[in-house]
Amino acid sequence: MTREFTEITVVGEDDTGLIANVTTLLFERSINIEDLDQAVREGVFRMTMRVDTADMVCTQETLREDLHELGEELGVDVQVRFPADRDTKQIAVLVTKESHCLEAIFEAWASGELGADVSVVIGNHDDLEPLAEKYDVPFHDIGDEKGTPDEQQLLDLLGEYDADLIVLARYMRILSPDVVFRYESRIINVHPSLLPSFPGAEAYLQALEEGVRIAGVTAHYVTTDLDQGPIITQRAFNVPPNAERDDLERLGQPLEADALLEAIDLHLNDNIAVHRGRTRLRESASDDVQLGSPPELDEQNPDRPLDGLGEIVAEDGEADD
Repeated sequence: MTREFTEITVVGEDDTGLIANVTTLLFERSINIEDLDQAVREGVFRMTMRVDTADMVCTQETLREDLHELGEELGVDVQVRFPADRDTKQIAVLVTKESHCLEAIFEAWASGELGADVSVVIGNHDDLEPLAEKYDVPFHDIGDEKGTPDEQQLLDLLGEYDADLIVLARYMRILSPDVVFRYESRIINVHPSLLPSFPGAEAYLQALEEGVRIAGVTAHYVTTDLDQGPIITQRAFNVPPNAERDDLERLGQPLEADALLEAIDLHLNDNIAVHRGRTRLRESASDDVQLGSPPELDEQNPDRPLDGLGEIVAEDGEADD
């Protein structure tokens, strides 16, 4: 029987003894740690744990309170997510000005295909507020006149709406470690290139300047390294002769939305796992998952010649003798 594990996340200013204090508390309550990962970036400490609480000697509420009190004592934020905390997952969507990915998410939600509720849209500009209003979803503009977001307000909103998953639907800002660490493996971004090629801004323009014949898009988990998080899904398209940046954007935007929706679906259904910086499909994933190009493309690829012809010729010669 497969057990579902409780997730505990600890984020705050780096200091000695943080790991020992938290793990000791868990040990005293008969909670077994199945997996632990920790990192420090720009002075921010992050620890994520998957623990087995099936035999713990306290209630879930008591554990939450104890970890919260310990967090206040240590000056860190501690979040606990039990497997049965919520039947319906809540998605927070972060946007800037491009509407195509947000529109696709709303359409999937309205048709019942999303598998979660869109609880809030957060932007660093207010351009997409009318689209959120159309679907009766709260919209919050956290950007100043230059679009620089207030990350403390962002964290407050993510906590207020209790986001299970954060989707960057062409959110053109880099998240700080303070945000990324709190939502480890729960932030999905879509980038307009076949990563790891052409990270950063103006990916379509980079592709044109390098003269690629095939361009594409990538949905991936967000880490503190820009556009280097574990890849979930990718889509590709041919670059037309004499194409301009706008041509690639026109071809790429529908695929951005498609790849992002597929990645969201895989995450929400727990069909994908991250191990050592790479994603893999769980055995429970359905057969119709599209991680990359359509399967029809495989039929167009030649299946020979293959390396090793010399060995075959040698074997045939020996047989003739």
